[in-house]
Amino acid sequence: MVYLQITLQIAAANRAAAAEIYQKYKAPFLTTIAGAKSKELLVRAEDVQVLHGFDSQENASAYLQSELFRNDVVGGLKPLLDAAPDVRIYQVA
Repeated sequence: MVYLQITLQIAAANRAAAAEIYQKYKAPFLTTIAGAKSKELLVRAEDVQVLHGFDSQENASAYLQSELFRNDVVGGLKPLLDAAPDVRIYQVA
């Protein structure tokens, strides 16, 4: 299992809008992205994280170049971000 973790700096006032974007694109992510296994929204006081599960590092990296991610997700989130996202890929040991 491989995890793609994207940490987002989003003001409290904009978190509901960010959650709507997460909900809107969760099903398309799970049904159309190669190797997609799971997608979770984690909300903390200091930030918001989206944790994506994949079957391989190649598929996790490919998602970052996909039209769904670049045009839909990033396009929707961009006006809500207070800083550039922190993107990391982890391999389960």
